[in-house]
Formats: sequence, C-alpha cells, structure tokens
Amino acid sequence: MKPPTPIRPAATRPLAICADDYGLAPGVSAAIAELIEAGRLSATSCMSALPDWPQAAPPLRALVARAPADIGLHLTLTDQPALSPAARTAWGERLPPLGRLLAVALARRLPAAAVAAEIRAQLDAFEDAWGAPPDHIDGHQHVHVLPGVREPLLAELLRRYPRGRVWVRNCVEAPARCMRRGEAVGKALFISALGLGLARRLRAAGVPCNDGFSGLHDFSVARPFAPKMRRFLAGTGPQPVLHVHPGRVDAALRACDPLTTSREVELTYLASDEFAADLADAGLHPARFAAFAAQGGQAAP
Repeated sequence: MKPPTPIRPAATRPLAICADDYGLAPGVSAAIAELIEAGRLSATSCMSALPDWPQAAPPLRALVARAPADIGLHLTLTDQPALSPAARTAWGERLPPLGRLLAVALARRLPAAAVAAEIRAQLDAFEDAWGAPPDHIDGHQHVHVLPGVREPLLAELLRRYPRGRVWVRNCVEAPARCMRRGEAVGKALFISALGLGLARRLRAAGVPCNDGFSGLHDFSVARPFAPKMRRFLAGTGPQPVLHVHPGRVDAALRACDPLTTSREVELTYLASDEFAADLADAGLHPARFAAFAAQGGQAAP
C-alpha cells in the first residue's frame, strides 16, 4: 500500500473513525494497524474473546505509542466462542447467532448472570493483554444496545472504572439523517430505536458518548464504496462516530466470519487519496474521543 496523503485538521471538525473487529483475524488486525499508522483511523474496537487477541495486542500497543489512537472493547455476544463458564453453561461453547440473541433480548429473557459474566470476562481479557482499561466500548453487531445487555454493561462500567474514563458508543442517530443517507435505512432506524434505552441510561449516569453515528450499510460490493462514504460524511452529528470494517481476507477470517470481500473494498478506499479528499470536502478530520471531551461531550438523549 503506497503512503497515503496526510489528512490535515485545519479548519475542520473532529470525527471519530473507528474500525471494528481488531483481533478477529490476522488479516483484519494488520489492515487496521496500517490505517492507524497512516492517520486514517482514530480508533479501533478489539474482540478480546477471540484467540488472536493476546497475540495482536502487543504490536497494537507499540503502534499507538507512535501513532496515538483510542483502543476499545468490541463486546462480542454472537457466533464466536464463549469466554466465561457461565456463558458456556447458558449457550454452549459457541455464542448464539444474532437472530436468536435479538429475539431473546427483545422478549426480556436473556440469562442475566451469563451476560454479566461474559462482559466481565471480556473486559478482563482486554485488560490482561492491553495492560489498561479500554478507551471506549461498543458491541459486535451492536449487541451493547440490547435490553438485557445494556444494563449489566453499564453496571460493570460504573463498578469498574472512574466515571468518564470509558466512552460508550451511542448508536442513536437522527431519523432525518438516516433517511437522507439512503443507506440501509431500515437497519439504521431499527438500531437507532434500540439504542434509545442505552442512550438514556448513559445520560443519567454521566457516562460520555458520541452524538452522531454513521457507517451502517449492507456490505454489498456491487456498488462502489466511495459514494456510500460520502453519504456517511454528510450531515453528521455534533460529535460523530463513523464505524468501518476494513481488513484483508485470510484463511483465519474465512473460518470465523462471513464478512470477507467487503473488508478489502473498505481498506482500499480508506487508504486512498479519494478518502482524504472526501473528508476534507465534508469539513472533517479523524479525531480521538478526547476531542469531543474538549467540546463538552456527554451522553446524548
């Protein structure tokens, strides 16, 4: 990959650009690391329950020492091996698929003890390999917004860390912005509606989070990615997070996740001069969550 054109922050607004799934597979982790070093990402969310995480954490720590970025937990409650004994007792060796988890969550029937134990185990695994708390927390397939997950997650954060130390991804987005983008509108509105309960709890507890969320799409490679991104960058909230899924396809990824080719499409675009130009045209630059804190960031309603 050729050295990308630098993105300069002069006269632009901060945008947290977060790559999900670090630690999922070596090809994904390597691609995310390259984009952090190039200044194209300001954050990544790590899958601490996966076998690759302990090996992937040390090089990431060395990287952010020279290319600072926020490093967070990507809470994983679907499709991957369970980390805690309580979760294995509740679900078996493998966590349930999203459809099953969603149905049980909406019926308010998630096993509370198992969910709480898995959250604790994944935070422990993150800290064991990283040597520090996460800068932020979000959810693989946005599971952190679900009823039965958001409550024990918030309780564990408040028990474990000083208030304000860890940001939480807020997936609530203004319906008008979702409609104007025209990308995965139904999915965006559904996730936003689910996220309202978490956003209210974050505000009440004084836990910081973003205000503005984009990046949801259908992962189809039939259409170019750049026009999608330009829609994501248009009309962002005041303290927005853009989540992306870059990666290189390898055997480990094929064995553990169905999302493959679209990751390479996103990687190519994010490393391109076109992305730099699109950010500049939108009046945005990659920024860490501290930039929001400097603006007085807080949980959105």
